[in-house]
Amino acid sequence: MTTSARTALLCCSALAALGCSSSPPAPATPALPPGATAPPPAAPGRAAGPAPAAASADAEFEAFAHQTLEELLRNAPTMATHAGDHRYDAHWPDVSVGGDDRHRAFLREVRARLAVMLRKPLSEQNRIDAEILDERLQSMQFAIDQLKPYDSDPVAYVSLISGGLDPLVTREFGTRESRMASLVSRLDGLPALVAVARQRLAHPARIYTETAIQQNKGLIGLVGTQLPARFSEVPGLKDKLTAAAGRAAAALKDFQSFLETDLLARSDGSFRLGRELFARKLAFALGEDVDIDRVAADARALLTQTQAEMVETARQIWAEDKLGKLPRLDTPEQKKAFVKQVLDHVAKDRPTNQTILADAKKWLGKITAFVRDNDLVRVPDEPVSVIEMPEYKRGVAIAYCDSSGPLEATPQTFVAIAPTPSDWSRERAESFYREYNQSMLAELIIHEAMPGHYLQLMHNNKFPSKLRAVFASGPFVEGWAVYAEWVMAEHGFGGPRVKLERQKMVLRLSANAILDHDIHAGDMDEKAALALMKDEAFQEDGEAVAKWKRARLSSAQLTTYFFGFTELLKLRRASENRAGFTERSYNDRLLSWGSPAMKYVRQLVAGH
Repeated sequence: MTTSARTALLCCSALAALGCSSSPPAPATPALPPGATAPPPAAPGRAAGPAPAAASADAEFEAFAHQTLEELLRNAPTMATHAGDHRYDAHWPDVSVGGDDRHRAFLREVRARLAVMLRKPLSEQNRIDAEILDERLQSMQFAIDQLKPYDSDPVAYVSLISGGLDPLVTREFGTRESRMASLVSRLDGLPALVAVARQRLAHPARIYTETAIQQNKGLIGLVGTQLPARFSEVPGLKDKLTAAAGRAAAALKDFQSFLETDLLARSDGSFRLGRELFARKLAFALGEDVDIDRVAADARALLTQTQAEMVETARQIWAEDKLGKLPRLDTPEQKKAFVKQVLDHVAKDRPTNQTILADAKKWLGKITAFVRDNDLVRVPDEPVSVIEMPEYKRGVAIAYCDSSGPLEATPQTFVAIAPTPSDWSRERAESFYREYNQSMLAELIIHEAMPGHYLQLMHNNKFPSKLRAVFASGPFVEGWAVYAEWVMAEHGFGGPRVKLERQKMVLRLSANAILDHDIHAGDMDEKAALALMKDEAFQEDGEAVAKWKRARLSSAQLTTYFFGFTELLKLRRASENRAGFTERSYNDRLLSWGSPAMKYVRQLVAGH
């Protein structure tokens, strides 16, 4: 599966971005490593104070929520940048051990005040926001105390750095001069950030260090070569940028040496969370307590059901394309072989490294026209562009949607796709494009852009509560993107070829949930994982190998696709029987509540 970059940062990665890197609001600047840049203290009058005693409970909560969000963003500057608040673009978060201690104190204080709010008579929407905030604060504390990414995962630092630099380079908010001034400051803060990483990292899993080595090489190229050349013409900042980039590149090279010669040798930690930690993290990721074994069992059931449905779709393609006499379909093995044969046939029409971006853009145009013509949902006016994924972001997902945040004055969305790396063999590249053939590429654009992530996140950004818009629920965001694929198939987009690839995507999201459970709450090894993906979900070898890597690097996120989609589909099936149901009105209403966890979506659908 693919992922939404902003959602990954603001949802799952918010556990690390906030839970381990913020410091509490205080008049004094928190202690930082030498040379680090901290967020400035809150401006007088910027954060709302306590509401007067006579004010309504709703007004009091709204003021409290505004103040809390202000403090969280001020102390998580890279998250603020992605959310669209650019007051702190020149700064890095405090990722020191002292920063963790200060954030623990802050979380205790805010949760104590929030507990009082939750006992008051709040409106339905404000109560949902209050519960979302409380759950998010709990997840931050869980990250600090249990997950400890800045002690155990070098990718957390590489992701923090790339996430802090990328929007300053690729986006067009403010002025070019203001973005470059912020970039210079963040580059100047990199040596101190790297120093903290060297101090804190102990015994990560080997796969974490290997991935950090790969991605940090891309960062070195970005900072050392691309930035000075790209922005050399910015008046008054050329020399400063060149000097700051030089110092930052040297720090990143030093970090690379540390990763390769020091940390890799002691990267003997486990990539498995273990059953207890996985259950707790999954509850935070999904927004509700679940039986982790039941979720995995349901995923296996959906996988089996979808395999059966694919036989009929494959028969349609076989007949339409006049592929000859239908083979025997008496046994499960014969049916699987038949579906695989038709998938191989569909895969013959595939892009190349030279055409994939242009092909993706063509699909985006066709899909957007189809959504408008069939009046499926309100199409946003904000711009969306298909781009090549930067080298320093490759190695985890094949594509992502990077949408501007709900606080951004200049909305912008990038759908990034990664062509095959230059060092891949011809056979591996061919396997990649058999997987991402033209019909699957259409599914990819539906999921990432239209009417998937791009469309949903632009709706999300208009939700009145910025707290809810910033803290979007991963299962809703990912679930909507898969639900969007289902809607398009129901309306016949792309015919049986695209439908077959959508069904293959359902196999993939089911396998994702199984992998997530069996790797992190069990002992699934590579052989079993590859067998599941290749034999049961019909994935190509290259895709399966990449997913084995991603599943070890992440935990709890891969289940969000399955859980969000199946919950949304249950709601849709129930709502279709209501009087006055229409596709457009239902989808628009579903998107009108921001991106709350599924338990709140169920509540809102039932009550409206």
